[in-house]
Amino acid sequence: MAAEAARPRDAVVADPSDPSDQAGRTDRTGPGTVLALFDAQAQSRHLDFAARWLQSRAEGFYTIGSAGHEANAALGLLTRVDDPALLHYRSGGFYAARAARHAASLSPGQSATQPVRDVLLSLTSAVADPMSGGRHKVFGHPVLHIVPQTSTIGSHLPRAVGLAYTLGSLRGVQPDMPWPPEAIVVCSFGDASLNHSTAQGAFNAAAYLTHRGLAVPLLLVCEDNGIGISTRTPTGWTEQALRRLPGLGYVDAADPEPDRLLADVRRAVDTVRETRRPTVLHLRTVRFMGHAGSDVELGYRSRGEILADYERDPLLATAGYLARHGILSPEQVLERYESVGERVRSEAEAVLGERRLRDRAEVVRPLRTPAAPRPQSQVVAADRVTTWAGALPEAQGALTLAQAVNAALTDVMLAHPHAVVLGEDVAVKGGVYGVTRGLRKRFGGARVLDTLLDEQTILGTALGAALAGVLPLPEIQYLAYLHNAEDQLRGEAASLPFFSDGSYRNPMVVRIAGLAYQKGFGGHFHNDNSVAVLRDIPGLVLCVPSHPQDAPALLRECVALAERDGRVCVYLEPIALYHSRDLHEPGDGGWTATYPPPGDPSDRAGRLGTVRRHGTGTDLLMVTFGNGVPMALRAARRLEAEQVACTLLDLRWLAPLPVEELLAEARRFERILVVDETRAGGGVSEGVLAALVDAGDPPRLARVTSADSFVPLGPAAAHVLLSEDDIVREALLLLGPGPGQRTS
Repeated sequence: MAAEAARPRDAVVADPSDPSDQAGRTDRTGPGTVLALFDAQAQSRHLDFAARWLQSRAEGFYTIGSAGHEANAALGLLTRVDDPALLHYRSGGFYAARAARHAASLSPGQSATQPVRDVLLSLTSAVADPMSGGRHKVFGHPVLHIVPQTSTIGSHLPRAVGLAYTLGSLRGVQPDMPWPPEAIVVCSFGDASLNHSTAQGAFNAAAYLTHRGLAVPLLLVCEDNGIGISTRTPTGWTEQALRRLPGLGYVDAADPEPDRLLADVRRAVDTVRETRRPTVLHLRTVRFMGHAGSDVELGYRSRGEILADYERDPLLATAGYLARHGILSPEQVLERYESVGERVRSEAEAVLGERRLRDRAEVVRPLRTPAAPRPQSQVVAADRVTTWAGALPEAQGALTLAQAVNAALTDVMLAHPHAVVLGEDVAVKGGVYGVTRGLRKRFGGARVLDTLLDEQTILGTALGAALAGVLPLPEIQYLAYLHNAEDQLRGEAASLPFFSDGSYRNPMVVRIAGLAYQKGFGGHFHNDNSVAVLRDIPGLVLCVPSHPQDAPALLRECVALAERDGRVCVYLEPIALYHSRDLHEPGDGGWTATYPPPGDPSDRAGRLGTVRRHGTGTDLLMVTFGNGVPMALRAARRLEAEQVACTLLDLRWLAPLPVEELLAEARRFERILVVDETRAGGGVSEGVLAALVDAGDPPRLARVTSADSFVPLGPAAAHVLLSEDDIVREALLLLGPGPGQRTS
């Protein structure tokens, strides 16, 4: 053992002599296990020192460390390598221990990960960083089944609940998941994050699912150091908050002594694995070296308080245990600790000068690069006939927008047996507007799910399902309801491929009922005309179908983008057009269309970046989308009486904008009017005008928009929303004499 301790160590090595089955169940308090625990803890501590050293040389860019939290190494030792983990940013011990377990499981000739070098490359933003490719310091690795997280404040918890629910309850939908049936999900967070509404929503969702008797194999690990940056957590608050969660088990790991720590962690892990129910592990920790490199703890903590925490240092607790139990002498403990430090310091020097991201294209590559394509399923004609009970939608005559979307969803779910529709009221009721009506009867309750009234839970469940190979089609009931959960798209969904260098993606299509112009109903919660937040998320695709002829092709393209490229797509359906039938006069049927079945040639016309043209006039080009399309078409008819011939361009794709086709059409016109139902500030028209101006030598431009206002209830809405009269007036002003560009 002394020779073992004296040898320089290239990495933490779990002791293969410890008896352990594939699930990781054993007493695991033997000498080899405690040595592995010590090595992981020492590696994490020395990496924190290296982070500060690299920062002092202007070579390191992240100093939020794990010092004092190294008790989480026990989790890395006692969970399986193929238990997916979504980790707190103080998880250095866990990462080291899991990498050691992975290395110990390899056959001769197989390559292990390089946990020390990997973390250092991440700290220095090196392109060789296998986690994020130099984009951020994260703990993550696909080989170790650690899903990368940045400095999240609880935002990863809804995804963890969704993933655990999917692994536990949706294997009938997607048998080919990347994790085995006995896997559990490990999700860690800090005691300050416990108070965040996102975390509370996740706890509630886990308890709710458990109350319903559904399998949710989730281990929630609260790493409680008693302080959030400089704000103290009141004594007893964290334990009280965690113990009162209905349906969730609770294990308190308060003692850093290895035998007790390992026993407590093992109990929590085994409980989740055996019962398939969520359990909270309350891991008591301390925080050394401040919150981060710029934090001066003496500004808000006394010297005595800081020194007292050393009595609870998990690394010292393990070192003392090794010496007291004769596993190593005190000198051998120190020698072993220093040998780990030498390894870390050597690697830190070796990563100096590693290449970093060199240009914009390299930075944004994961937002554009397609994922590995999934096989595209085809709808079998006989299955369609059976599902539709012989009454195929293409034989049903003219359909409304809502009917066309319903038919398209049915065909999507036929073509993709791993697709799941979820949201508030989507199953039994069939949606507030009937858009999902009949889906539950056709495909069953396992694939069409009514959820909690919580948009964070809806999107988080979808994010977790996507990780497990399910194709989620979540519905947000109203656009205004998205805003309390928008970070699930921005901070979690869209950022995952970016911060994992494309190793992980979230293929999904989020359906949202939105925009304004509902009659006799609404106010701003049901008539929300702001899409700025969706257009501002890198990599997200935003589509707005306006006409039932286009809606099926556009939905199929969004599904293809999700399946083929791993994209996050939002399919924003204009509520006011759901049940419209007429365009100009009652009975003209101008806003209905015959359903185009899968494989119809119209599918090619719905590809990302394509637009739809109406009319052939050359006097004025009107560029619009959504509710603006029928309004602009009616305005164009009125302009005909003024001898003005118009062409209308329905953008359909709002992120990214179809700039190429927009510019190709714009070159034919001397006057362009952007008809934008969203707001003047932060609206779609700003991006359209910028694209036209950036192309150089723009024609005469104008835009007409809704007011910078919330939408009031009742007739007052007409005062702030774009109208046909506004369009006609601005078109005539643009066509009349006068210099340059106009906006209104």
